[in-house]
Amino acid sequence: MQNKPFSPARPVYLISAGSVSGSKEKRGPLGDLFDFSGDDRFGKDTWEKAESEMQRLALGIALRKAELIDSEIDLLFAGDLVNQCLPSAFGLAGYRIPYLGLFGACSTCAEGLLLGALTAGTCARRTAAVTSSHFCTAERQFRMPLEYGGQRPPTAQWTATGAGAFLLSALPRDALRCGGGFVPRITEVMPGCTVDRGITDVCNMGAAMAPAAADTVSRYAASGGSLADAVIVTGDLGAEGSGIFIDLLRAEGIDVGKRHLDCGLALYDPETEDIHAGASGCGCSALVMAASVLRDIREGETGDVLFVGTGALTNAMASCQGQSIPGVAHLVRIHPVPRDQIREDGGI
Repeated sequence: MQNKPFSPARPVYLISAGSVSGSKEKRGPLGDLFDFSGDDRFGKDTWEKAESEMQRLALGIALRKAELIDSEIDLLFAGDLVNQCLPSAFGLAGYRIPYLGLFGACSTCAEGLLLGALTAGTCARRTAAVTSSHFCTAERQFRMPLEYGGQRPPTAQWTATGAGAFLLSALPRDALRCGGGFVPRITEVMPGCTVDRGITDVCNMGAAMAPAAADTVSRYAASGGSLADAVIVTGDLGAEGSGIFIDLLRAEGIDVGKRHLDCGLALYDPETEDIHAGASGCGCSALVMAASVLRDIREGETGDVLFVGTGALTNAMASCQGQSIPGVAHLVRIHPVPRDQIREDGGI
């Protein structure tokens, strides 16, 4: 088993990000940071088409920010929570970029960044990673139609309506066009292992994902990866999963409590929005990373970030058959590089 992180063969920079949110997310603490927010329909007649439109908009925003067009991107990694990732396929079909569909559940944002960094660091120059979720499509996909009006237990999380698009480049001239005093660089990635602790409650995804997140961070530390001074950003463990994650690592002698940020707890204001245990969905970490975390890195407000995207690998059929919910967590290390240390000839 690979117990060491991978590093891109050459420097890979996160040169641009686009964020598109729904109306509930706009009302949250990060609402003013999103590039675009809509009314959840986004001018379409179905929720699934609305999710496609979010992805289309997010990638278009990221391209405009980077002053690039689609033909200048070599590979596109994208995924969502709907069967066969159809919102990604339809939403991004208008961009003439070679497309590789992904399903990592709520870890898809980290999975896309991981694969985008490795390919941009070897066989490609520029790659894109896009992901999304929509509350209404996810409820129909995983639990029950909204019309049913079922009760949500306290451990349940609210699937975020949002999309995030990220552009990665191994070309220093692209990095020098980024705004801010620092350029986010992906220095290491570590794919997660599937971890199954027997959780069967589809309304407690945090408990299913937390052991996978702890496993990835533990393996990273055991391989020599440094946790010192790094902010550990988990995908969407929510209140329930975050506590389990911290306790599991503490049992191994790793204390991350004061340096832990969970995207599921950052997206909404629990005082004004009833979201029970927090946010979830592919769009949750995508929105927080694109609009907030990368912005803080560029402005020098945040240093090293260990982004640990978490996902619950299940579907409605498995749940009906009584199967447990495996979790997975992929790690992406993002390091701020001062702009004046990047040379256009490729040096750093």
